[in-house]
Amino acid sequence: MPFTGNRDFKENPRLVVQSEGVYCWDHKGGKLIDGSSALFCCPAGHGRKEIAQAVFDQMTTNSYTPHFQLGHPGSFELARRVAALLPDEMNHVFFVNSGSESVDTALKIAMAYHRANGDAQRLRFVSRERAYHGVNMGGVSLAGMVKNRETFPVVMPNVVTIRHTWTGKDLFHDGQPEHDGVELANDLQRHCETYGGSTIAAVFVEPVAGSTGTLVPPKGYLERLREICDEHGILLVFDEVITGFGRLGSAFASQHFGVTPDICTMAKALTNGCIPMGAVAVKDHIYETVVDAAPENAIEFFHGYTYSAHPAACAAGLATMEIFEKEALFDRAAEL
Repeated sequence: MPFTGNRDFKENPRLVVQSEGVYCWDHKGGKLIDGSSALFCCPAGHGRKEIAQAVFDQMTTNSYTPHFQLGHPGSFELARRVAALLPDEMNHVFFVNSGSESVDTALKIAMAYHRANGDAQRLRFVSRERAYHGVNMGGVSLAGMVKNRETFPVVMPNVVTIRHTWTGKDLFHDGQPEHDGVELANDLQRHCETYGGSTIAAVFVEPVAGSTGTLVPPKGYLERLREICDEHGILLVFDEVITGFGRLGSAFASQHFGVTPDICTMAKALTNGCIPMGAVAVKDHIYETVVDAAPENAIEFFHGYTYSAHPAACAAGLATMEIFEKEALFDRAAEL
């Protein structure tokens, strides 16, 4: 079992047998409040019949279409709905099956973009201490959480870290802390001076660090990272696997903080946790650069998964988007 003491679980299993709304019931009849929305996956609550019906209808109409040189209408409609929630410059979406896959895909997109742009020497990535970016090899390479790395020493080279923003000041600050935002972000500038900004492909940041303790960035921090990336031609990647789809009251954290990344990863709430799915959104110029660099009629991006844009997952995603809109869930989160 993942992230579980398997021996302890065998002795004392904890099984959920039913869930509805904000409640779950265990195999002993106990009723539990799901205070964390499962793993931040189910903001619209458990047991949404609209999603189940949409998946059923899709599975009885077209249960599977591979997305390699084929497609199905649901994937393009879901991409359109997701893009409509993103900042204006981000209109292209690549579907995957999890948050971990979205991070590894974002790494590949960054490398493909720089290669297509004549900057193939940009092979270095910057992450942060205490960062969590999934558990595939790319995400583990970016990880700043020691336990997620120590068993797996063979990871990507050329990953360097900057400090996290939990400095011990204003530990229980309401909103964004006032302290050290620009100074902490200037760690990136120091890496540019040490390694050369022209060697760095991308910086990966959780707008609000999730698994390490829900760390809100201090004022000026994300803005300064954006400035440094622009100055040196570095891509800024926001890992919004947790913060995406209304968690902060806006569709994405980038809008809440007023800082637009070049690449955005997402998953979890994309289907309300009903079907595994993730996605990567990119700014238009990234898509255009990668596509235009390939010969005519050639495959432009050699990447994808068997279940990318699975019809059932897309149906779940579309039904979830309808719920978000009809019930104004983002606005309700903002009120909180």
